[in-house]
Amino acid sequence: MASGTISSSQTLGLVKLGTVALDGTKVKAQASKHKAMSYGRMKEQEQRLKEEIEALLERARRTDAQEDGQWGAEQGRHPDDGQRRGAGAGRPFQREFGEPEDKAQDNFTDPQSRIMKLGGSFEQCYNAQAVVDGDSQLIVAIGLGNTAADNEQLVPMVEAVKENFAVLPQRVLGDAGFRSEDGFAKLEAEKYAGMEVLVALGREGKKPTAMDPKKYPATVRMVERLASKEGQAHYWRRKAIVEPVFGWIKHAMGFRQFSLRGLDKVAGEWGLVCLALNLRRMWVLQG
Repeated sequence: MASGTISSSQTLGLVKLGTVALDGTKVKAQASKHKAMSYGRMKEQEQRLKEEIEALLERARRTDAQEDGQWGAEQGRHPDDGQRRGAGAGRPFQREFGEPEDKAQDNFTDPQSRIMKLGGSFEQCYNAQAVVDGDSQLIVAIGLGNTAADNEQLVPMVEAVKENFAVLPQRVLGDAGFRSEDGFAKLEAEKYAGMEVLVALGREGKKPTAMDPKKYPATVRMVERLASKEGQAHYWRRKAIVEPVFGWIKHAMGFRQFSLRGLDKVAGEWGLVCLALNLRRMWVLQG
C-alpha cells in the first residue's frame, strides 16, 4: 500500500480507525497446479532419471570396451573418459537438514505459490490480507503470504496499521481464522493498551468448547469479551466491513488472478490493486 494514499485519506478525514476488520482471501497465482509436483513424486522421478543415466553410462562403458578391443585402449578411449562418472563415482549427495514431507509440493512456474482451497477446488494461490476501516471501508493495511492459514497474521496486520498511521485502531475484528493464543497474548501487551480485539473462536452460532484457563488464558479472556452484549454488538459488524471490499476487488474490478510471479512481485501487485480500489472509494466518499 502506497503510504502517500494512506496519508491523503487520513488528511481528508476519511479514516477514523475506530473499528477495523481484517480478513484474508485466496487469489490465484500465475501458475498452473498441473505444473506442481510433490516431493514424493520428485523422489520417484529422481530415481527413474538415475536409472536412465546409469543405463546410458553402461552403454558407453560397453562401447568403450568394444573399441578398446578393436583399436586398442589408447585409440579407442574418448577424450572425456576421465570426466565420466561411473557407478559409485563421486561423493553421494547428502541432505544435511530434514527432508520435506512426501506430500509437500513445489510449482515449476511459480515456486513460491502454494496449493490452497479456492471455492470448491484447489489451486495455486497466494493469501492476500487486508485491514479495512469500519467507517469509510478504505483499506488501511495490507499483507500477502503463501501460507493458507491466517492465524499468524493477526499481530503483523495490527502492526501494519500502526506503521501506516502512527496510531493503533480502537477495535480490531477478525474471524476464527485469526484465532491464536499466542497472538491474543501479544496483543494484550502494554503497547497495545486501549485497543480492543474481538476474534471469533469458531463458526458463527456454534458455542466454543471449554478452554483450560491455565493453558489458554488469553483465549479464555477472548471468550468472555465475545460473550458480552457489547462484544457481540461490535463483532456483528465484521462481515459488513471487510467482506464487501474483497467482493469489489474480485467482482467489480475483476481481479481474480495475479499477473506476476514470486512473493515480492505479487505483493507489489496486490498493493497496486488495493491502491486502485482506495482511489475509487475515496472518489465515491468525496462525491
